[in-house]
Formats: sequence, structure tokens, C-alpha cells
Amino acid sequence: MMQCFHFMAKPTKNLAAKIKESQKKTKKDKGELLDEDQLFVLDLARELSRVCQGSSVLEHIWNEDDIWSTPLCRVFILQWALMLESKNKPMQTDGWPAMEDWKQPDMINEQDVLQAKNMILNWIKDLRAQPEQSVWPGEPVAKVLEDLQSAWRWGRVPNLLTAMELVMWTLMLQQPEKDNIPQQWLLWKQRTQNIGAISYIPQPVWDWISDAAVEVTLDLDSANPDLLICSDEKRMRCGFERKDVPNYHQRFDGWWCAVGVQGFGSGRHYWEVEVGERDWRLGVAKEPSLRKGFKSLNTNTGYLTLRLERGTELKALTVPFTALPQGLIPRKVGIYLDYDQGQLSFYDVDKHLHIYTYNESFTEKLFPLFGTVEILKDLVIRAPPDKTQCLWSSSCLWS
Repeated sequence: MMQCFHFMAKPTKNLAAKIKESQKKTKKDKGELLDEDQLFVLDLARELSRVCQGSSVLEHIWNEDDIWSTPLCRVFILQWALMLESKNKPMQTDGWPAMEDWKQPDMINEQDVLQAKNMILNWIKDLRAQPEQSVWPGEPVAKVLEDLQSAWRWGRVPNLLTAMELVMWTLMLQQPEKDNIPQQWLLWKQRTQNIGAISYIPQPVWDWISDAAVEVTLDLDSANPDLLICSDEKRMRCGFERKDVPNYHQRFDGWWCAVGVQGFGSGRHYWEVEVGERDWRLGVAKEPSLRKGFKSLNTNTGYLTLRLERGTELKALTVPFTALPQGLIPRKVGIYLDYDQGQLSFYDVDKHLHIYTYNESFTEKLFPLFGTVEILKDLVIRAPPDKTQCLWSSSCLWS
């Protein structure tokens, strides 16, 4: 029996050794498959997490759990080299450098990448002189990094690019004030990439957006006569008969639209809308914009909107219009107006995903705009989070 036991134990030990060796070989092979640009990002993540407290989330990058594509690595390298170059130049009002020279991935050449790497390596020399865990990023950034790690583990975040950006910017800052970095990051991303700039907005940043929530109700005197408006003035749909109502100058008599009662001329404002699956439009209308007939409601006529047509065509109504990917079509839309920063942004509320941002200097009062052609499904303005919730029921009175 003793010999039998000894005979069985030996291969078990060999098997464990083989598994361990196989795991080491797999990791080695995995590393050998990475190209120079990917390895550069990996090493950079290691240096950042060495110096910055609360940045353990970056271990997923330098441990090769989160491997970025080569094009993504190249864009990141080039952009942050330009950020470093711009540190001593005039800053934008939101605190991030103006980036007018960024290139699309298909325009980046080897020389561009080589020069960018050299600039980052020069910065890393100074970074390596700092003691381990010597920089505290501030509580807001630390909370965002913690949320990103959880979201990445659950598959809500495709990669940890946002974590890298926030840690990089934290270590680049010369001033001690860091409380507004997450908000500055959001404004900067939406300014430099207006379509799908953020695949997941971290919860602390989302909370900051929704803190700007306002009550929005529909202006009955602006509503197209074909629209049915619920008595709470937060629901609307198309009816079967045109109502006999006064034809005020502010009333839409062509497109099936209405605006909100209150217009905004400063500050931050956020509201949410549940939309149909076939055709809707949302955004804002400038105060002097025309509302009569079927003239296009686009940036030329005083409207900043998104529109869904035939359930599959999502567009920003710029001139010419900007087609948006089908993957960005939402069921619940968050609309965020930062009047003073000149941004109107649209989000997928369920996914915390950025859809589109209009960037311009606002000078006129802006009114929330709503449009639908649905006859069965309501377009619904939902009560802001953490405020008095409206109860929707079948007893809604239509007018």
C-alpha cells in the first residue's frame, strides 16, 4: 500500500509543477505577442501606479489583464504627448489644455509615435525620481478610480483608458487643487470628441451631472395641435384629430413638437426623457427660433437636437446632419446643458454612455425641445433623480 501511495503521489506533484510551468509559459507568450506600442502603455501604467496612491486599478493594465489594441495605444500615446507639450500653454476655462492638433488613428505615422514616446519618456524620468505612493490624487479621483475598477470587472467598461487619463492628469498637475478633475475630464472629453466620447461615465461623475437636475414641464401654448399632452404636462403623444386651439406665434403647427415652459440662460441643467422606438427628437430650441411649418429644425434654424428616424437612424441635426452609430440608440435619454461652458450633451441613461455633444458659445435663452410621432407610446419627461417622483397611471388626463 505504501508503494502504491508513493507511486500515486509522484505524478500528482509533477502535474502541479506542469500546470505552474504552463501558466508561466502562457503569460510569457502573452507578453511576447504585444507590440512596442502596447508594451509602452503597459510600462507607463506601472510607473503611474507606483507613484500615485489609490491607482491600483492600473495593475490590470501592466499585469496584462486589460490589453488595449495597438490603434488605441497609439492614439493615447500621441494625445498625452501633446498634453505634456501643452502644459505651459494657455489653458481652456475648464482647466484642460486646448488640443487642436490631434490626429485620427489612420493619420498617425511611425515618426509621430516615436516623437510622442520620447516626450513621455522625458516626463517619466522626473516621475521616477519621486518616492513610491507619494502623490494623493484627491478624494474625487480616488472614488472614480474605485468605481472604474468595479465597472471594469463587471464588464461595463471596455478598458481602463479613463483610469489612465485621470491618473496621468493628476500627476501632471502643478497646483494642489484636484477636486474638480473628474468634471474637467468630462468637459474635455466632450469637447475633443463629440460622438461617443465616453463608453462609461463613472458613477461619481454621473452623480455630479444629475445633481443639476431640474423639473421640466411642457408648454401647452407651444405644442403642435396634433399632440396630446397629459394633465401633468410631462407626457405627450400624437392624437388622431387636430385640436382647435389658438395659433400662437410660439406654437408648432408643422413638426409634432413642444418646448418646455422654462428657458435657461446660465448654469447647469439636466433632465431625462423616455422615448419611443420609432421616431423622436430631443434637444433645445433657441428663443428666437421659428416654429411654423416644416422647415428643418437644425443648427441653421436655431435648434440643437438629436433625432431618431424609422427606429434605426440616429442623427445630430447639424448642417449637414451627423449620422450616429446604431449602437448609441438609447431607450432613456439624459440631456445635460452646461450653458456657461457651451455644451449640450446627450447620454444613454441606462448605460451611462455618452452619445453626442454640441459645443458652441451660447448667447440666447435655450428651451428644452421634445418631438414625437408615436400614437401608442408616450414620450415621458421623468422626474429628476432624488426629487419628488411622479406616479404615471392609466388615469392620466389628456388635453
